[in-house]
Amino acid sequence: VQLVESGGGLVQPGGSLVLSCAASGGTFSSNGMGWLRQAPGKEREFVGSISASGIGIYYADSVKGRFTISRDAAKNTVYLQMNSLKPEDTAVYYCAGRRYRSGGSRPTDYDYWGQGTEVTVSS
Repeated sequence: VQLVESGGGLVQPGGSLVLSCAASGGTFSSNGMGWLRQAPGKEREFVGSISASGIGIYYADSVKGRFTISRDAAKNTVYLQMNSLKPEDTAVYYCAGRRYRSGGSRPTDYDYWGQGTEVTVSS
């Protein structure tokens, strides 16, 4: 499975961004998917996950109420809508997939990774 993220960039505090992750080479409809991020000098951390069915959705407490994860089976794409962005959201954001239908909450839960897209929140 190949994953390619897009949509990162520079945004002011309070602004919004939408990240996309296009999947190919596998059975996207069978994979739980997730978004994780890594800030400079910090470990990679969970942001949100979505099950293969799109029903099971979970978020880290730090982004709950601000970020929304979704998936489009017809486009083999997962999205991360990010609103009310804060400077502490600055990180490289990674899309990840796993061989199981459920999402995961740890980096080690995932089998496939994108290359990452950088998000910088700054005035």
